[in-house]
Amino acid sequence: MRVIFAGTPEFARVALERLLAAGFTVPLVLTQPDRPAGRGMKLQASPVKQCALQHGIAVAQPLSLRLDGKYPEDAAAAKAAIEAAQADVMVVAAYGLILPQWVLNTPRLGCLNIHASLLPRWRGAAPIHRAIEAGDAETGVTIMQMDAGLDTGDMLLLEKTAISPADTTATLHDRLAQLGGRLIVEALELAACGGLKPTPQPAEGVSYAHKIDKAESTIDWNQPAEVIARRVRAFDPFPGAATTLGADAIKVWSCEIDSYSRTLDGACGQILFIDADGIGVACGAGSLLRLTVLQRAGGKRLPAADFLRGFPLAPGMVLGAAP
Repeated sequence: MRVIFAGTPEFARVALERLLAAGFTVPLVLTQPDRPAGRGMKLQASPVKQCALQHGIAVAQPLSLRLDGKYPEDAAAAKAAIEAAQADVMVVAAYGLILPQWVLNTPRLGCLNIHASLLPRWRGAAPIHRAIEAGDAETGVTIMQMDAGLDTGDMLLLEKTAISPADTTATLHDRLAQLGGRLIVEALELAACGGLKPTPQPAEGVSYAHKIDKAESTIDWNQPAEVIARRVRAFDPFPGAATTLGADAIKVWSCEIDSYSRTLDGACGQILFIDADGIGVACGAGSLLRLTVLQRAGGKRLPAADFLRGFPLAPGMVLGAAP
């Protein structure tokens, strides 16, 4: 089976590697244009492009696939490459461009998407982050037959995985990437023998995982500790949960909901105590959060005890207050 692969980040690279290891022929890869990255802001190829080049696969990086859009020459060149590939199917994983109808219609078996949620919950750009942020007990991967809607196509395969209380977006991403790679191989093997059975998505339970905005990173200490703790895990590794002490920025990478036996007497965001296990901060609804891993601007992630050696904090200080 000939497979065009469209994807950009590490999540997609894992799936491409699994397809190649399973023996599928991949004549063409579509990925986002190289972007500036790192301290030097040098152009950097996406993980998917790097993988494709290592395997000698042709790469196309159109700015758009819309023939009537802002970059018609890019789209026309991509159309020629897609048609020349004579693929049976296109596999899409976190590509970053909307596929117009002509793309969906070109491969014999259409376009299959690897989506990191249990559809129809968390359609959209950030399903892993939003599942953790919402406190979901489970998530998974859905292999979907793509249509013109936003993650609205028929489901072909689905597998669940539990979200543990310790999971961050980083750890859950890696687990779902492996699951997605395994499921897409299974889906293509079934497709080759006509064994895929499309199932329409339920009308109930639809939710949207909107793209993560850096502005969301600011911790609101008026929220309950449980809500803040979920956001800390959801925003690791990006954009990180952030607070301030005066003019200084601090990121919180790990925390625990404190089952305290002491009396809480402080404003939200106020440091109530510091001990060997972390920094106790008052939160909304009379709750308490213990900060255990922090980072100052320009520094590294550090356990609370090490962080405090270079950034002294003390009970009574208020995090997040205006300088």
